[in-house]
Order: sequence, then C-alpha cells, then structure tokens
Amino acid sequence: MNAALNKGPAQRAPSYYSATLNDHTEYPQLKGTVQVDVAIIGGGFTGVATAVELAERGLKVAIVETNRIGWGASGRNGGQVTGSLSGDEAMRTQMRSHLGAEVDDFIWHLRWRGHQVIEQRVARYGIDCDLKHGHLHAAMKPSHMNELRAFEAEAQRRGMGEQVQLLDRAAVAEHLQSPLYLGALKNLRNLHLHPLNLCLGEARAAHSMGALIFENSEVLDIVHGPRPAVVTAHGRVEARQVMLAGDVYHKLEKRQLKGKIFPAMGGIVTTAPLGELAEQINPQDLAVYDCRFVLDYFRLTADKRLLFGGGANYSGRDSRDIESELRPCIERTFPALKGVPIEFQWSCAMGIVVNRIPQLGKLSDNVWYCQGYSGHGIATSHIMGEIMAEALTGTLEKFDTFAQCKHVRVPMGDLLGNPLLAAGMWYYQMLEKLR
Repeated sequence: MNAALNKGPAQRAPSYYSATLNDHTEYPQLKGTVQVDVAIIGGGFTGVATAVELAERGLKVAIVETNRIGWGASGRNGGQVTGSLSGDEAMRTQMRSHLGAEVDDFIWHLRWRGHQVIEQRVARYGIDCDLKHGHLHAAMKPSHMNELRAFEAEAQRRGMGEQVQLLDRAAVAEHLQSPLYLGALKNLRNLHLHPLNLCLGEARAAHSMGALIFENSEVLDIVHGPRPAVVTAHGRVEARQVMLAGDVYHKLEKRQLKGKIFPAMGGIVTTAPLGELAEQINPQDLAVYDCRFVLDYFRLTADKRLLFGGGANYSGRDSRDIESELRPCIERTFPALKGVPIEFQWSCAMGIVVNRIPQLGKLSDNVWYCQGYSGHGIATSHIMGEIMAEALTGTLEKFDTFAQCKHVRVPMGDLLGNPLLAAGMWYYQMLEKLR
C-alpha cells in the first residue's frame, strides 16, 4: 500500500497508524466568526499539546487545521520518545550567555520533560496509544561506543543509573537478533508509542475541556493588531493571541519565517505481522535507532509488525518507492526477515532547522510561533507546548531562553535551503566514515 505525502484536505496518509487509529472523530470546518482567548494554527503535536495546557489553565482555545488532526509528521513518525535533543550542543553554546552555569542542568532536564508530560497525560485522560518503555541507541563502530560511554557517564552522574546500561556486542545479541551492532546504550526511561492515537487522544482531551477544533480549514491569513484574527475561506477566529504551530507544512508569514525551516522526507514501512518471529528478533520489545547522522530506526507495533524507518531525503522531495529503499536495510539488520511482506509504506516530512535548535518567537506583540524539531518531534513538541502555554499566560522565562537563540536564515527559502541541507548531510556522512 503506497502512502506518499497527501496534499489534499481531509485525507490521512494510508499508513499503519491510519489503519489502526482508535478515534474516528471528525471535527467541523470553520464557518462564521468565533471568539476565543488563543487561536492555534496547526493540529499536530505542537498545537494540540499547547491547547491541552491552555485548556487546563481555563483558557478558551481554538485549533484550526488545514487537513485532519495529526495529519502531518505528528501522525506519521517513528513513534519513539527519546531524550535526544538534535541541537543540544548548539543550545548549550547559545544559551550559556542567558543561563550561565545553569545551562547544563537546564538542557539535561529538558531532555526528559517531554516523557513526563506524555506519561502524565496518557494516564490522566486514559489515552490508548500502545505506550511502552525501553530503547536501544545502537553503535555500529568504535567511535559510536565512545559517544555512548560519555552519555552513560552523564546519566550515572545525574542519578539515572538504574535506567541506563551500556551493552557490548554479546549483550546486544541477547536483545536483538541482528549482526550489525557492536554495542548499545539501553535506556528504560525512553518510550515508544502509536503517535497518531496519542495526538488524537490529546485533541479529545482538549475538546472535552472546551477547546474548539476545526478541520479542513486552511488558514489563508493572519490579521495582526490589538485583536488578531485567523482567516480561512469560510470563517474567522478572533482572539487575544494567535500561535502559529504548523511547522514545515505551511507557507504563512513568509516575510519573517521564510528560509528558517526546511522539509526533509523520511520513509517508513511496516511489515506483515511477524507472529513468534517478532519475539525472536526483538525479545524485549525495544525501540531502536543507531548512532549515524542519517540513521535507521525501528520497533515492533502492538500487533507484532516491524515498523522500520530511515534514509532521510534532504532534497524535500518524496521517494518514489520507499519499500525498495528500505527493504535492503531491513534484511541487513534482520537477516531472518529476508523476503518479509511489506504491507504499508509512507513518508513523513520533518521540519529541519540549520542549527537544530527549536525556533520559538513572536511575529508581533500577540502573534507567536513555535517550530523546527529536526526529527525529534514527539518529546520536544510536548516540551514546547508547555513552554508556549506558559508564555501565552505570562511566564516567559523558558520562552525567552529559546527566543534569544540566533538562527540561520537561508536566502531563497527551500529553493536554496534544501540543496544546502543535502550538501551538509553529505559532508557529515563522509566525515563519519573517517571516524
């Protein structure tokens, strides 16, 4: 089943997630004028997570989504919730002037805050999203092991000793029936889940607290001023504040945002159910990704399929045949799966930021934006949802820490930005081969 990136409204990518969603609620199209405290553009994790936070604080919120809730990367990703921050070193450098000696503690605790938010929310609202613990960060060469040892030492120093364990090749073989890895860091704090069901469950929670949700409602314009507004073809949301949370899926506010974020396409496939073979290749049901710049990642689904992703395409264009690209990777990782049927394939557009630091800012006095997680969106979006809700209700400390970071703005937007990203990733891949 081919699941290329859909362009039309009201359609979900024909992915494994769409085939197994447990909430078929259809929210109405925006018609007429409504008034709220905060209007949020975008019904992915950033918009929905922020809406839950604001609704819990008693604010009236409206989410306006072009397609369906969870239509974009939030409902198509690999489903791994890890403590990895793509731009952590850049954050450390840029935030040091703002945070001083506290910068290392700030970034370390930031790594795990998204996990806490998700676990608490799943428990509080009874969200069924196949949430499980357990992850391997897998090494394919000795230099990777050095990185993992350094992270383990940091985790031990910060009291996570019972949750992390460095594995050698023999120990990895007890966890994965794969010849590829010479070691791994096992992390029991990290999570994996069904992201579309999580996003839909959080939307349902926000709606239960009075949030308005509009689907099939493309935003055509943001009206700035004392009482900003979001305008669609058939309606208008007037608010005290507006938040733009569309990540790489919109072209709004080009004057200020063009050239700051770029699409990278990731391919994902899901096999037919593996039955007992699933327990042979991954007996502890762990999510896995490797240490490379352009990495592979995989996990088992609730019905014992292998969900496998990788091969990010930094041109911004969809792959013509994701199965053909990923099948050799699957069979190299798990020789026992040679010839396994592939039942779903789809793509996921990730918002890439040049320095990998999430972009938080203001477009005017009461119009805000939040975007750019560079492939680490599930945990990071929930962290940012909390930070944005705090900022929208007057607590700006964490928002200001991110907003003061400087970002590269590439002239000509995607036209030049994506070739530069592709060239940069080629450079880092070549550099990695020399390490």
